[in-house]
Amino acid sequence: MMSNQNKPDLKIILEFSAGAELLFGNIKRREISLDGTQKWTIANLLKWMHVNILTERPELFIQGDTVRPGILVLINDTDWELLGELEYELQPNDNVLFISTLHGG
Repeated sequence: MMSNQNKPDLKIILEFSAGAELLFGNIKRREISLDGTQKWTIANLLKWMHVNILTERPELFIQGDTVRPGILVLINDTDWELLGELEYELQPNDNVLFISTLHGG
């Protein structure tokens, strides 16, 4: 078996706008490095975000295993619905943008 020990980290960019950043320490852009030895889908990424960077009211962002209705997700400026949503496999330097369409409260 080949060893995956030397796989580089998967570096991606997360961006938040229209209020979504308020749930993530008010930081609009983050460059993150994920463990390169595993496959990363949006589903895994959401779990990672929940554990590592989601700071406020997770119920406003996560619903079950996905984002709650009202959060738009764009991957490299393309609607994630066209890319397989949670099944999309992240690639190096992907830009994942979360936009909140929920206002008020």
